[in-house]
Amino acid sequence: MSRPFNVLFLCTGNSARSILAEAILNREGGEQFHAFSAGSFPKGEVHPAALALLGKLGYPTEGYRSKSWDEFAAPGAPPLDFIFTVCDNAAGETCPVWPGKPVTAHWGIEDPAAVEGEGQREAFWQAYLALKRRIDLLMALPLASLGELSLAERLRAIGKTADREAVLD
Repeated sequence: MSRPFNVLFLCTGNSARSILAEAILNREGGEQFHAFSAGSFPKGEVHPAALALLGKLGYPTEGYRSKSWDEFAAPGAPPLDFIFTVCDNAAGETCPVWPGKPVTAHWGIEDPAAVEGEGQREAFWQAYLALKRRIDLLMALPLASLGELSLAERLRAIGKTADREAVLD
């Protein structure tokens, strides 16, 4: 492939989990991946705790915005290779028709924004760790040598386990 793989992370509000995933893959994926995020019902702003965690970990925090998934189904949108739903609500919703038939998988992560008070920072940290593990597994896959069905199966397996050997063998 002459361009990076374009990856879209979807969630309902596009304010926390999908933003974290976008940031992780854009930093860790180098020139192989370009990540985006969107929501079915975007909240309109990125959760402050997501930006605080990204900043603490040395990620750029500028330019993130809560946006609709309609932007990625419209003419002129970047061609998508992979779409991952990172919340259970978005996985169950009727998605737009994505041009190019990207490979999709569900990588459900508990919503850290739903945690109130003192536990919220830890919830964001756990969401980050789960997403980072899954993204590391994605990047370790031999994408060029996998057929579409095998690839889809492995991507779904990543969403169900953090066991590296179970996914890569």
